[in-house]
Amino acid sequence: MPAVLSPALAPLLDTLRCPVCGAALRPAQGALRCPTGHTFNIARQGYVSLLTGARALSGDDTATVQARTRFLATGTYAPVSQVLTHLAAEAVSTRGTVLDAGCGTGYYLAGVLDRLPTARGLGLDASVRALRSAARSHERAAAASWDVFRPLPLADQAVDVVLNVFAPRNPPEFHRVLRGSGRLIVVRPTQQHLAELRAHVPGMVTIDPDKERRLHRALGPFFEAAGTRRLEYPARLTSQEAADLVGMTPSARHLGQEDLAGRGALPDRITVSVLATSYRPRGAPTRTGSETRAIRRGRR
Repeated sequence: MPAVLSPALAPLLDTLRCPVCGAALRPAQGALRCPTGHTFNIARQGYVSLLTGARALSGDDTATVQARTRFLATGTYAPVSQVLTHLAAEAVSTRGTVLDAGCGTGYYLAGVLDRLPTARGLGLDASVRALRSAARSHERAAAASWDVFRPLPLADQAVDVVLNVFAPRNPPEFHRVLRGSGRLIVVRPTQQHLAELRAHVPGMVTIDPDKERRLHRALGPFFEAAGTRRLEYPARLTSQEAADLVGMTPSARHLGQEDLAGRGALPDRITVSVLATSYRPRGAPTRTGSETRAIRRGRR
């Protein structure tokens, strides 16, 4: 039996575009299809598979997603979600459209939608394992597989808020899909974030000391900062929570359970330290849909 178009996905059809030709997408027996005939299946878990081929198998694996789900359920990162949610609520009316680029399991998108009772949300991620959770994270959250580094499968100026939490960024595309009054909200770690874990597990990915300068250089042509909040607090962890925290990071791909076991007990206290910045789009002309389609076809 074909998958059914979810109630969360249906209201977002006006914002979605075919990733091949840029045309509008419409439901067609368990799939979305453009007038040209490009077809994208809707998984039985509710997300739509816009990213096809080998790249559709990229992103976080099952173990990473399970570790993230367990850890986020503890509430340790709830203050991060609260700061993000507050910035989003300042930026959009309750009826806006929220895009979470690199949404993972949908944890942060769900928090924002809880605060905005009539907003609709779309999460994009390359991991189909994570999208299975994201599609169920909130009754108004839809999800689609996509590589954030590629032109986004969305219409120009289609969304009011773009969330980017510990995830890759695509500044020109974020600018293109945001309305002029919209906001991009970027959450990223400081040098102090999880310092105790990184000192204990040398194989963990380090935080580039030049990160802020590179962020400013990448976003500067497209956005200007409207305000930044720094959030820093200590958190106590059980041994399982500490292992899950390591397991949900990019470091998990390079560290096995034997690596962690060989280092003795993980720290039972860590520092959570992040910066959350709300950016407004600059007034420079955005790339048009036809230009984006030309890039997709390799003509530029």
